[in-house]
Amino acid sequence: MASHRRPKQPSRARVTVLTTAAAAAVAFSAQAANAAPSEKPTKDEVKAKVDKLYEQAEQATEKYNGAKEKQEKLQKEISTIQDNVARGQEELNELRDSIGMAAAAQYRTGTIDSSLQLFLSSNPDDYLDKASTADQLSAQQVEALKKIQEKQRELAQERSEASEKLKDLASTRTELGKKKQEVQGKLAETQKLLNSLTAAEKAALAAEQDRANRSSSSRVDLGDAPAGSSRAMAAFQAAQSKIGSPYVYGASGPSSFDCSGLTSWAYAQAGVSIPRTSQAQANAGTRIYSQSDLRVGDLVIFYGDLHHVGFYAGNGQVLHAPRTGTTVRYESINNMPFQFGVRI
Repeated sequence: MASHRRPKQPSRARVTVLTTAAAAAVAFSAQAANAAPSEKPTKDEVKAKVDKLYEQAEQATEKYNGAKEKQEKLQKEISTIQDNVARGQEELNELRDSIGMAAAAQYRTGTIDSSLQLFLSSNPDDYLDKASTADQLSAQQVEALKKIQEKQRELAQERSEASEKLKDLASTRTELGKKKQEVQGKLAETQKLLNSLTAAEKAALAAEQDRANRSSSSRVDLGDAPAGSSRAMAAFQAAQSKIGSPYVYGASGPSSFDCSGLTSWAYAQAGVSIPRTSQAQANAGTRIYSQSDLRVGDLVIFYGDLHHVGFYAGNGQVLHAPRTGTTVRYESINNMPFQFGVRI
């Protein structure tokens, strides 16, 4: 006779676990269904991030400019030293030849001087220490040997200096490459953000920037601001002639500029040489800490790390190359954190 068993009932603990898991799954599904989708950043939010990235790119640009300027300076110094070494080697060879010719003349007569024999077979660096110069050498020969020793010391020192500068140049080139990558990285990140906008949002931003370029490209009223020196005004007028030229990082004219590229180019047109970077230009003249004391043509330095520079244009305006995507233009001095002016 078949036995009838009651089906095994699930344990209370197992029921509790399953019920809890089911409840959690239902709650999670409800939350997922009710959760708001991740919001796309607005045009204004993207613009704020883009502006910040442009500022960081400009900071890196000024460091890039500094490394580039240092590289060019080192290359000139190394070239000068190498020219000096080449000339010095020629002079040394001539001095040695003169001693050799004296020895050859004596050899032909069969009366070669023992002092010359010693010189020709020894290192001239320690020759004078080994020879009894007063007895064995004429005054002319002593003078010739001293010149040879002095020239050898000069050449050794210059070669050592060139070697150190070559090491510095290699390090500077590495730094230059890093700064260039940093700038390009910031600009690429900026472009990625801009690409996330809709076509309409991109058009609105472009129109906004175009209006800013156009409205600030016309000459401003200088107001009651006193004019600077004749050279400062000549530099300012040179910068005015470039209104509308595009901002390009690392550029210093004549068709495109970054901020310090514009100011250094403009002063060069006035016959005044100033440093290439905004940080160095900040130390190129007398600092003016009150905006009311500024004169047209003074440099104006912005931001705590001094990474931006322009010309004071009078009436609370500056003439500058703002950033990537803009052109040389006028802007309110209050659009950026003013630090001080510099009177060249």
